[in-house]
Amino acid sequence: MGTGAHSYLADARNEAVKVWINGVLKPRAEATVSVLDSGFILGDGVWEGLRVHDGHIAFLDRHLDRLYEGAKTLDFDIGLTRDELTGALNDTLAANDMTRGEGVHIRLMVTRGVKSTPYQDPRVTITPATIVILPEWKAPDPGVAERGLKLFTVHVRRGYPDVQDQKLNSHSKLNCIMACIQATKAGADEALMLDPHGFVATCNSTHFFIVRKGEVWTSTGDFCLGGVTRGIVIELCETAGIPVFQKNFSLTDVYGAEEAFTTGTFAGLVSVTQVDGRRISEGRGPVVERLQSLYRNRIMKEASR
Repeated sequence: MGTGAHSYLADARNEAVKVWINGVLKPRAEATVSVLDSGFILGDGVWEGLRVHDGHIAFLDRHLDRLYEGAKTLDFDIGLTRDELTGALNDTLAANDMTRGEGVHIRLMVTRGVKSTPYQDPRVTITPATIVILPEWKAPDPGVAERGLKLFTVHVRRGYPDVQDQKLNSHSKLNCIMACIQATKAGADEALMLDPHGFVATCNSTHFFIVRKGEVWTSTGDFCLGGVTRGIVIELCETAGIPVFQKNFSLTDVYGAEEAFTTGTFAGLVSVTQVDGRRISEGRGPVVERLQSLYRNRIMKEASR
């Protein structure tokens, strides 16, 4: 289950979930891909985590923008138009009776396809792209929101884009996994990762913000994924008149902050109460609480479209 922002409540209904694989719905226990699939062999693919609110996939256009841009960067064809993929997502929700209520999360995964042999060259790929839509009944653990997150700054950096571009939401997440392992071994919920210059970049699976003297700060975004929820929060701050800055800042700025929080599609905004053993706040601060309310309202507006 984990203890971080992605900690969730177990749900027995997931045992009977149907998974969409290349146009076929299969019981979860039988939902498999080839051992020669590019994603399994090499992490060669892109993915999105999608949150369903009142039967509506929140901010789907932004997620699909990122997915299709990622596939274009990796130079492979998803094989479905945006409308066709949207239809497949909605069909999968309907097949699982997930078109109402809350607590549904979708993992949308697309790989280059199956290879003739386990080798990295894209030219040995012999099938169209593999597309998987995995829906789950998956509600965030409310205990995490109540107690807040503990972060630990790890040695694993968010690297330069000429090594592996952090803006690409690829299946290759080994640097994030190594960061997560180090943070877990240190007794934290999630890792805080620095950029190559020593400035704060992001967390291993969420984006990171601090609050200083009523201002909201987050990284420049140069060394992290273009987070959908991150972008929404920045927009909410601008609309509500809350000063927000995308800038370089150091751990000294973090340790002296009045509030801190993470953002992500799964759990939304989650307060951070400790970083590297320093107490940032006792639970939610006033700015985090206000932004959580604004975000909930934004989600409700999105679901009513």
